Amino acid sequence: MKKSILVVDDDTGLCELLASYLGSEGYAVDAVHDGAHGAERAVTGGYAFIVLDVMLPGLNGFDVLRRIRQSSQVPVLMLTARGDDIDRIVGLEMGADDYLPKPFNPRELVARLRAIQRRSEATQLGVEQRGDLLEVGDLKLDIGTRSVTIDSTAVEVTSLEFSVLEVLVRHAGTVVSRDELTRQALGRDFTSFDRSVDVHMSSLRRKLGPSPGGDERIKSVRGVGYLYARSGQR
Repeated sequence: MKKSILVVDDDTGLCELLASYLGSEGYAVDAVHDGAHGAERAVTGGYAFIVLDVMLPGLNGFDVLRRIRQSSQVPVLMLTARGDDIDRIVGLEMGADDYLPKPFNPRELVARLRAIQRRSEATQLGVEQRGDLLEVGDLKLDIGTRSVTIDSTAVEVTSLEFSVLEVLVRHAGTVVSRDELTRQALGRDFTSFDRSVDVHMSSLRRKLGPSPGGDERIKSVRGVGYLYARSGQR
């Protein structure tokens, strides 16, 4: 099922461009061009994401965001004028999940939406994220420095191993398919003869070792993919 996005922007050309590009990335896009209708649709439309411009006729983007946050925690990415730090700061303080300065590359918009989704899923799965730090049990991943520690002891991993482990940890307790791991961590489509993920998993298992209870941290689900086990999960 496609994830639905509401774009609130008075630039109809940009809305058409985003509808076309996001549609090719698997999203269903609706667009409105003024703040009042944007606020109404955002809280009643059941959208997965809201892309909200700051400069709107009628209600501006901040007013729309304020109305949304009165009744909904739907993820909101705000579009701001390039270099306008005040808009960015105000939007984040009011509850926006991220911002993107105009003009922007649609690929970056997709990347930011997927990052918001990963953070949301990690929170739902009991993975704690504080700033750039991801934690599950005794394992910590520092996203900023791309470093790994177990019980405060550094674990040396390659850049690709870190990317694979980050995807697993963000979905801790649930199975991630080889296809998703290859796409999200390695940046390419999975093929039936591609064993790169399996090689990285073997190395990560060796480097991370067992959990404090002696169980495997990374479990293989035959024919499907892998999962990073949460505490007590067998």
